[in-house]
Amino acid sequence: MASRERLAAGLTSLGFEVVPSAANLLFARHEGYDAAMLVARLREKKIFVRHYFKAPRIDQHLRISVGTDAECDTLLAALRDIFGAYVG
Repeated sequence: MASRERLAAGLTSLGFEVVPSAANLLFARHEGYDAAMLVARLREKKIFVRHYFKAPRIDQHLRISVGTDAECDTLLAALRDIFGAYVG
């Protein structure tokens, strides 16, 4: 639970909207970035998250499994790197 809350806080600090969860996963979206692009860029970094691209109401959401704190830190660092590449 602590790792899930820590990851949710990290995602929120990066501008994600995170759906409250009691499971070992988080459902999140970022209004400023396309979910398909984020999935592709994360995949390049060997980080895999689920994307429901054919589901109209959730096609901009990512399903992120909660891992260890180190794995969550790797995800957050990768997202910061991706977002930094798009800063004008």
